[in-house]
Amino acid sequence: MLVTAYLAFVVLLASCLGLELSRCQAKPPGRACSNPSFLRFQLDFYQVYFLALAADWLQAPYLYKLYQHYHFLEGQIAILYVCGLASTVLFGLVASSLVDWLGRKKSCVLFSLTYSLCCLTKLSWDYFVLLMGRALGGLSTALLFSAFEAWYIHEHVERHDFPAEWIPATFARADFWNYVLAVVAGVAAEAVACWMGLGPVAPFVAAIPLLALAGALALHNWGENYDRQRAFSRTCAGGLRCLLSDRRVLLLGTIQALFESVIFIFVFLWTPVLDPHGAPLGIVFSSFMAASLLGSSLYRIATSKRYHLQPMHLLSLAVLIVVFSLFMLTFSTSPGQENPVESFIAFLLIELACGLYFPSMSFLRRKVIPETEQAGVLNWFRVPLHLLACLGLLVLHDSDHKTGTRNMFSICSAVMVMALLAVVGLFTVVRHNAELRVPSPTGEPCAPEL
Repeated sequence: MLVTAYLAFVVLLASCLGLELSRCQAKPPGRACSNPSFLRFQLDFYQVYFLALAADWLQAPYLYKLYQHYHFLEGQIAILYVCGLASTVLFGLVASSLVDWLGRKKSCVLFSLTYSLCCLTKLSWDYFVLLMGRALGGLSTALLFSAFEAWYIHEHVERHDFPAEWIPATFARADFWNYVLAVVAGVAAEAVACWMGLGPVAPFVAAIPLLALAGALALHNWGENYDRQRAFSRTCAGGLRCLLSDRRVLLLGTIQALFESVIFIFVFLWTPVLDPHGAPLGIVFSSFMAASLLGSSLYRIATSKRYHLQPMHLLSLAVLIVVFSLFMLTFSTSPGQENPVESFIAFLLIELACGLYFPSMSFLRRKVIPETEQAGVLNWFRVPLHLLACLGLLVLHDSDHKTGTRNMFSICSAVMVMALLAVVGLFTVVRHNAELRVPSPTGEPCAPEL
């Protein structure tokens, strides 16, 4: 597994670099925005946001391994993950309102404080302290995916009066570098945990200075902004009406809940499947992120002017790839007949599919869900998503370790077949809808290149 992991990492990284270079060379020269005020504003946002993302990714490869290092059973570890998911659901529902009430800058600083405390709890062997850490992690995750983006959009439009058309380019660039940071974070986690011999708690300790620096930069460089949003109950009521009145929205929510709940279970299972066979967890994680970046690059190429495939087609392909991968895993994790290399390849295919899935789903959500109802609808999407993931982890909690893993992959296969049926249903509903097609490229927006 050691050689396979490093070889896969090198091959995937080379493939990503090759695709990005060829895409850049084939791309016609666009108008790069040279507005110094905008570039300075972008830099102020990126240096805080990227530090926060790097700290978040740094912890991912060794979370399960740390709990295992503290001699907790798989069932106990599953409960810790369930606690984290439940916390994410609870805080995710109110995060937007909390951020608008408290202030976006203060919320970003609060993120750095709560996530630092979450990392500090990893130094304890006490199960209750670790549960509290998972709850803090849920709050921190909710703030990471609400406060930073809300702060940027408000500052971009209201304070600096830059064109709204530049916003997507800023976040597209952030998404690209997010993948790069994830790849680097996996290698860094492997370095501090194994190469330096500091153990699985080391990546969590290493994340704290990054979080502290992010909070300090936000406190020093950013201005505060607030927003008056409608009441939480009205937001949820409007989202529920939209969800029930539009079949496209209902099908899209079904696909998201089924697909992403399976991904959450995959995040829990990959370490106990590969770690007993000597897999370098940080390098494996970096390989996963490189595979996801490869999928994202393939999405951009597939939807480009040359190929002009549609997000609906790529969403279907992503679900099919995951169905195939999960069927592979039901055989490669059979008790007594484990094949870690085959399992690793299946995991890489799942990450590749994620690289296709997330931009496809993001495009379809923007087109199908009215902008005024997006917050409420997404809140409703998250509830079944996390409930399904929690249910899967609780089933694992009550299962025998070896047979439970294989059975869970079998259940996930059935869930993804249901997601595939939902995709077919959505495709039937929207196949004549020109609004859900990527328009032919006519020009490049005035925004910095990747």
